[in-house]
Amino acid sequence: MKRFWERNPWLTAVVMALVVTAGTGVALRLAKTPAIEIVKTAGVAGGAIVALYALWLNDRRRRVEEARHSLESEKVADERFARSVELLGNDADQVRVGAMHALAWLARSTPRYRQTVLDVLCAYLRRPFHHPSWDANEADPDTVFLEEAPSTEVQQEQQVRRTAQRLIKDTLSWGDKDDHDHLDLDLTGASLEYFSLDGRHVNRFVARRAQFYGITNLRNMHVQSVTLFSGGAFHGRLQLSNSKFDRGVSFQEVTFGGEVELSAPKLGTAELGVFFHPSNQPPAHQTGELKIRPTTEFRLPATGWQLTGSTEAAGLGLRDHVEQDARGGADGVAGDDHGLGNGRVPAKADEVRTGGLDGEGLRD
Repeated sequence: MKRFWERNPWLTAVVMALVVTAGTGVALRLAKTPAIEIVKTAGVAGGAIVALYALWLNDRRRRVEEARHSLESEKVADERFARSVELLGNDADQVRVGAMHALAWLARSTPRYRQTVLDVLCAYLRRPFHHPSWDANEADPDTVFLEEAPSTEVQQEQQVRRTAQRLIKDTLSWGDKDDHDHLDLDLTGASLEYFSLDGRHVNRFVARRAQFYGITNLRNMHVQSVTLFSGGAFHGRLQLSNSKFDRGVSFQEVTFGGEVELSAPKLGTAELGVFFHPSNQPPAHQTGELKIRPTTEFRLPATGWQLTGSTEAAGLGLRDHVEQDARGGADGVAGDDHGLGNGRVPAKADEVRTGGLDGEGLRD
C-alpha cells in the first residue's frame, strides 16, 4: 500500500486535499459557520495542502538528484585518480607530467584526495634517481656544464621530478588565511634539487635519509608536528628563516655542505619547540640564530649551533627522549619518529649554557 502512494504522488496529494477539505468543512459546520465561509475556508485549506505537498515533493526530488550527482562525481574522481596513477608508470615523460597535473587538479577539486595525491607525488620522488650534475657541483647543479650530456631519459626524468616537487608545493595550504589544511609529507630517502616549501603549512614533515641538492628553501613554513631530517644531507644552502617547527626538529647525523640560514633581517627567526636533536657536526656556516622556546628539550648538546631564546630552556632529556622509530631501519641511523617520551629531565638555565650567554640569547 505504501509503495502505491509513493508511485502516485499527485493522487496522494488529491486524496489528502479532499480529506483536509472535508474535515475542515465538518468542523466549520459544527461551529455553525455560514455555508459560503465553509466553502471558502475548506477550499483554501485543501489548496494549501496541495501546495505544501508539491514543495515537499520537489525538494525530495532535488535531494535525490543531488545525491545521485554526488555519487557519480565520486565515481568519476575515483576513475580519474586510478587512471592518473597508472599513467605515472608510462615511458613518455610528457604523459607522466600530464598525470601529475591531473592528480594536482583532483586534489584542488576534491578535498578528500589532497593527502592521497601528496602521498603519490612523494612516493614518486622516493624512487631512485641520480643526475650527473650533482657529482660536479652538488651545491648548485644548474651551473654545471657537462662535457658528456646525460641521456635523454635522465634529462626527462629530472624535469618530471621537478614538476612533482612544484605540484607538492602548490597542493599544500598557504597564504594569510587563518584556517589552514595541514597535511603530511613523507620524503624518506628522496633525492631532491632546489626543493622549496616556502610559506607552506604542513602537519608532519619526514625526510629521513633524504638528499637535498642546490638551494633548499624552507622559509616561512609552519610544521605542526615533528620535522625529521635524520641521516640526510643538505649539499647546498639551507634556508629556514621565519619558519615555525612546533613539535621540534631532528638533524640527527645530518651533514651540511653549505650555509644554513637560521634567520634573516627582513624575514625573521626560525623557531622550534618541544625538542631539538642537533647533528654531531654543526653547520660550518650559519647565518642568524635559531630560536629556542622555554620548554624545548635537547637530545644532544647543541655545541656549535647559534641559538637564541629563553634563558629558561630545558636541558638534556633521557636517552629515550625521542621515541625510537617502531618500524626500524637498515640505514644505521637510530629512529626518532614520534616525538617525546616520558623521561624529560629539565635543567636549570646554567646547565645549557655550554658557551655562555650573549644578552638574552643562548649561544654555544
